[in-house]
Amino acid sequence: MHLDWRFDNPFTREFTVSAGYIDALGHTNNTIYSQWCEETAWAHSAALGMDAAGYQRLDRAMAIQRAEYDYLLPSFAGETLLVGTWLTAMQRKLTMERCFQIFNRQTGSLLLQGKWQLVCIRIGTGKPVKMPTEFIQAYAPHIISAG
Repeated sequence: MHLDWRFDNPFTREFTVSAGYIDALGHTNNTIYSQWCEETAWAHSAALGMDAAGYQRLDRAMAIQRAEYDYLLPSFAGETLLVGTWLTAMQRKLTMERCFQIFNRQTGSLLLQGKWQLVCIRIGTGKPVKMPTEFIQAYAPHIISAG
């Protein structure tokens, strides 16, 4: 099935909705979607050569400064979802933007679109700091235009 991704070539991960993810309204709890976005972002970062161990070694991290999610449609137990992500901006070697979409694999319906504003921090202090060269080398070549 063709999925109408906002940008070409997303990094993707697949998730299956289990009964434990269903909330009192009978559909997947919204916190699960944000958890899947986070897991997909970590997997993408690791695939680009910058995993949690690298963050610790450098005493730097890209931390979520702002997260926006538009929940468009529900999902239900047994459905398979595809989470896609892209890096869409880098500014002043301090901040990045990451976008997400979640599609229902069976129906092709867009369930969620989201965006994170990330800031580079020194892990030891939590304060903003310029990205180390290793971050720029790992991430900059993969920034796509969100225009």
